[in-house]
Amino acid sequence: MAMKEVMGPGVVMRSELGRVRGLGTARSGVGEWWAQRLTATALVPLAIWFVLSLLAHLGADWAAMAHWAGRPWNSVLLLALLIALFRHLALGLQVVIEDYVHGEGAKLVGVSIMKAVLALLWLAAVVAVLKLAFAG
Repeated sequence: MAMKEVMGPGVVMRSELGRVRGLGTARSGVGEWWAQRLTATALVPLAIWFVLSLLAHLGADWAAMAHWAGRPWNSVLLLALLIALFRHLALGLQVVIEDYVHGEGAKLVGVSIMKAVLALLWLAAVVAVLKLAFAG
């Protein structure tokens, strides 16, 4: 039997090989889907806080921003924003690469390069926040 169909609350159609490997129709897509929704939900209040904070400090000099970023809650919220933002960005770009790049090798290379570049950018952003936080 190549395909198995189970009727009930939902229809499950998987090959025996897929069942043995533990792969669903989209492999591990459900976890990534939930992670993207979670990061999007976290980004809403964090982005609102960030924009309002920037508007409140419009025209402030470096010392004032260092003092603001040096407050513990502001540093924590900035780091949380960076974590959620870069994770959400990585998940979204991975979906785009997987959907529009053909060939498994090209997908693997594309996703790997994208993740490496985002990791370096995230690290640079975290260092910048920590430098601001500990300067004031």
